[in-house]
Amino acid sequence: MRFSKRTEWDTEESELARAHGERLAAGLPNADLTASNPTRCGFDYPHDLLAPLTDPAAYDYDPNPRGSLRAREAICRYYGAQGVEVVAEQILLTTSTSEAYGYLFKLLCDPGDRVLVPQPSYPLFDFLARAEAIELASAPLVYDHGWQLDLEGLRRQITASTRAVVLVHPNNPTGHFTKLAEARELEAICREHGLALIVDEVFLDYGFEGDAEAAGDRSSFAARGLDIPVFIVSGISKICALPQMKVAWLIAAGPGCEEALARLEVVADTYLSMNAPMQLALPVWLEERAGIQSQIRDRVQSNLAEMDRALAAQAAADAGVIINRLRVEGGWYAVLRIPATQPDEITALELLEVGVLVHPGYFFGMGSSGWLVVSLLARPSEFSVGISELFGYFHRNHGSYL
Repeated sequence: MRFSKRTEWDTEESELARAHGERLAAGLPNADLTASNPTRCGFDYPHDLLAPLTDPAAYDYDPNPRGSLRAREAICRYYGAQGVEVVAEQILLTTSTSEAYGYLFKLLCDPGDRVLVPQPSYPLFDFLARAEAIELASAPLVYDHGWQLDLEGLRRQITASTRAVVLVHPNNPTGHFTKLAEARELEAICREHGLALIVDEVFLDYGFEGDAEAAGDRSSFAARGLDIPVFIVSGISKICALPQMKVAWLIAAGPGCEEALARLEVVADTYLSMNAPMQLALPVWLEERAGIQSQIRDRVQSNLAEMDRALAAQAAADAGVIINRLRVEGGWYAVLRIPATQPDEITALELLEVGVLVHPGYFFGMGSSGWLVVSLLARPSEFSVGISELFGYFHRNHGSYL
């Protein structure tokens, strides 16, 4: 049997994943500092969370390729609570942001066309692009007193086949927001080259470490009024901490959005993947989001403070160990800059031997050495143990880092 080249995935398990599995099978202690599934991190969900799924209206099959009006109006209220005006006609429901990306790549690209994606970022885009038979290139991020777009680097990646730029706002894992000034410069670049802008805002509700003056920089792109085609994707996997419920959406704004939505409606009508019970439950879950969001914000900021205390103590105990926690403005992760004396996967494997699981930076498209990524979502007791062991590892091995 012949298979398509687009499904020739590299599915070989990494040495780190294999070692972690063996450690779990052996029942050895493990502080998971990669935890990103909120349903397994000890948060309290409403006892009647599943009640909206029993709405008898779900017995009726009333397909709408854009999703039910009731569900889309609930999304409008979600944005309205942030002072952002979105109308139901701009919205199309999907089962996931991955599906939304798939729809948008179908809309904007022919096979072989190019899309620019942020680097570093979560490695989802590689699989989505290959499935849609398109190519990816880097929209590079640089760190200089905070993360920012390398706009000239991005401009150099644009070719005649480039069709869109993807942003994640705030980015995963760097946790930085795309600032208003950057957005305006990016708008000019997109207009010059006829590019669409796709903005992933799943972590939008989880901003921190800022002041009132920065509020505009953390606003949704739906409120920025850019004069280019803009497509915003989001969903309840983060907004309501319900990744298992598979409800997401895309919003079209800017010039050409009416024709874009008409074409997207045909794509959605072809798949008809959104189910009735989830659409009926969405308004309830969005209305109740504040409870889980406050728990997550408290957890993330508490763990970040614990990390900073440990960093300060480590620096005081051993000035020769150079580890920096890079500035983060939102999301669920923190990036650590470590001495680049060996491949990060080796460091991660050695940390696993002392019971700590972390992401090596290359997993997110960073360099092969000098970076670790830590989740801030873990239970506080597990996080505290993991961070203590992590810095203890560097303290014990600091001779090789000098």
